[in-house]
Order: sequence, then C-alpha cells, then structure tokens
Amino acid sequence: MKASYFEKHGGPEVLIYGNLPDPEPRPGEIIVDIHAASVNAADVKVLGGGTYGEIDTFPYILGRDLSGVVSSLGEGADDFAVGDAVFGICERGQEGTYAEKIAMNQLLMMKKPESLSHIEAAALALPGLTAIISLEGSLKLHAGEKILIQGGAGGVAGFAIELAKYIGAHVVTTCSARNIDYVRGLGADEVIDYNAQDFTEVVSDCDAVFETVGGAVTERSFAVLKPGGRLAGIASGVKAPPSPRDDVESLRPAVGRDRKYLERIVELRDAGVVRVPPIETYTLESAAAALKKSGGRHLTGKLVIQVR
Repeated sequence: MKASYFEKHGGPEVLIYGNLPDPEPRPGEIIVDIHAASVNAADVKVLGGGTYGEIDTFPYILGRDLSGVVSSLGEGADDFAVGDAVFGICERGQEGTYAEKIAMNQLLMMKKPESLSHIEAAALALPGLTAIISLEGSLKLHAGEKILIQGGAGGVAGFAIELAKYIGAHVVTTCSARNIDYVRGLGADEVIDYNAQDFTEVVSDCDAVFETVGGAVTERSFAVLKPGGRLAGIASGVKAPPSPRDDVESLRPAVGRDRKYLERIVELRDAGVVRVPPIETYTLESAAAALKKSGGRHLTGKLVIQVR
C-alpha cells in the first residue's frame, strides 16, 4: 500500500511517501480502504517527538481518524460487511491513517451516514469526540455558565463553540481578525482578536476554559477563571497543565475511544447543532504540506488528506 510515513523524528520534511506492507487483521478487526484521513494538531507533535514522547519503532504512520470502505474482515468481526462505508477513530496508542489501508478495531467504527462524504466524516471524527468528552465529560459544562474557548477557528474548538451554545453556555472565544465572522457564525457571544487584545484584560469570571492552543496561552488562561472554575487543556501534553492557582481545577480530558461518541457526533450533526467545518484537502503524497500548514496553527476548520 502507499503511505506517508517517517523513519526519524523531525519536521514535515522528514515525511516519506512510498510503499509499506498491507496490514493484516487480528480477531475483531476490519481492514478499511481509507478514502479520507483527518490532520490533527497532535500529528505534528508526534512527528517532532516532543510533547507525546519519542517513537522507537519505525517506519511510523501518522493519523488517528478516517473514513473509508471495509475491504476484509478479521475473525469474529461481524459488525460490518465488505463494502460498507464506515468512519471512526483509532484505538488509544494506535495511529496509521496516512495510508491507503488500516486494520481497525470494529468497535471504534460505525457506518458512515450517506449524508456525509468521506472527507466530511473524517473531518468530524476526532474533533467531535474530543470536544464532546472535554465539554460534557471533563468540564461538565451546563446552561448559564460562561466559557472561554481558545483558538475558536480550529476544528476541535469550532465544534466546541457549537456544542457549548447548544448546552446553553455564554461563549467567549479567541481567533485572528480574519476568522471573527466565522466564529460568530458558529455561535460565539464574544470574540477576541488575539493579535489586537490581551484576553486576560478583557475576559474574567469564567466558569470554564477549554484550551486548545497550548504553551503560554494555557498558563495565562487560568487568570480568567472565577474561584472554583475549571480549565480543560488538550494542547499541553498528556497530563493536566500545571495551575498557578490553588482555587481552580486543571483537567486533561481523557479522550477515550468508543462508538457511542461517533453516534453522538452524527446525532448532533443531523439535529443541526453542529455543522461540517470548512475543509482544505491534500493528497496523500502531499501530507507533508498539510502538516506544515497544521503546524502554523493559522487554520479555519479542518485539514483532510484525500486518499482516494
């Protein structure tokens, strides 16, 4: 099969496009011919060997969510039939969607709705799951609360804005000037241009913060919380970010994998609560360019690799 992979850590330039062996299914797994794979912020970090640690088994294929068509079944894999269009998310610790094929745990896949293209389904999978677990699970956001969502134009944060509004929260978000109209369209009540304003000077008394940017933004975000508030951060590694305050809670959402979250994504989309974000597509051969764009963090919506 064709794949984009790497044999040493580095920047997007170390990515190789070439041939690797086809995967073989284990019991309970299905082989999916990938049509589309989402590009996520974690991919650049894994490639660099930093935040998520170094990899010692090469060659290594990036990618955590996908949409495609079932091409073969492992022993006991009877949830799907060959030819079914499916989408889903890799198990925790598994990657490999920057490729033409992958072996997937059938329990983490569901049939793709006909109303979604493969590209659209791939764009919603991991961002939707992450936002749902972070807001509904970790933060336990409820109606009437005030939440700051950092980096509102990104795929996860954009989904989170729509979900937070559906829950009934007052939503504040940050973005660049060119994305102000976009995030307002998602439902944000207040928008801060992070290039023109210091969010810590114009935002206060938040019940919750959903932090998707990382670095100094995470540390400074604790300042806008009221006593007893909570911050959920997904961009500063696998542990909850250290808090400079002892009167607020710092959380690292446990982004577990389960088919129920995929079903919830489809339910929210079908109900008109969330929409498919703007999507920029790349070929499998140009995955390095997609990672370079992702690493720049000046995104609107999602980047998706169209494999077929």
